[in-house]
Amino acid sequence: MFFQNNDLGASEFSTWTEKRKREEIAKLVEGYRNGLPVGILCKMTETIAGNRKKARRHLHQLLSLDERKAAAEKETGGIQQIVKEYLI
Repeated sequence: MFFQNNDLGASEFSTWTEKRKREEIAKLVEGYRNGLPVGILCKMTETIAGNRKKARRHLHQLLSLDERKAAAEKETGGIQQIVKEYLI
């Protein structure tokens, strides 16, 4: 299920400026810091950014290395590997 896109608003996000995308991703990061699951953070960031490479760039800029490592270490199994692909 994690890899199924099912749009998630991607058609809307593609019309946004890079500045607006960054602002919305920053809100997701704050949500993560307040309890949003990291899997949702990663997937929604990818959807807003447009692809995984851009999502990684945003997440690396908005989260400290310590935060990214802690997020990856908290997870187990397959989700841990996916989270590491985004954050480490």
